[in-house]
Amino acid sequence: MTAPADVSSWRVSPLAGADLPALLQVQAACYGDALLEGTAVYARRLASPAHCGLGLRGEEGLLAYLAAYWSVRGAVTPLHGDFAPHADADTLYLHDLAVRPDHAGQGLGQRLLGAAWHQARVRGVRHAALVSVQGTRGFWRRQGFAPAAAQPPALASYGADALYMTRTLDG
Repeated sequence: MTAPADVSSWRVSPLAGADLPALLQVQAACYGDALLEGTAVYARRLASPAHCGLGLRGEEGLLAYLAAYWSVRGAVTPLHGDFAPHADADTLYLHDLAVRPDHAGQGLGQRLLGAAWHQARVRGVRHAALVSVQGTRGFWRRQGFAPAAAQPPALASYGADALYMTRTLDG
């Protein structure tokens, strides 16, 4: 882990098509081959009207990203699936939070989540959901998430350890 050069230069902004190469690099550094999603998948997601993902950038480029979209409770995008728009969206679905390993432990994920919570509150969305993979349940519990009573069928595409988790966002 390297010390941040200048955290005041870090900025959070919406993910865009131009971020795709860097997003894929961060994803590859964080996930095993079984969970990697390709260029075409992310290009479609970034073009979706439901997309509300964020990137955290520093002097070195994209340091972390949050792939997210407006959804409904209980809906899970399967691995390699598209972000489907919902007219009645009531949930901020966090599909993927990834931080470059050389910046782990520096609060980048927290910063992205804080910006996402703000977006949700402004939009009037009171719920968030995600699929926990790769042993991240403890991290998500610390963020206020708990296992949902019903585990959606699409969860199977993420592997045996996947867990659908939800939380209510504070007003």
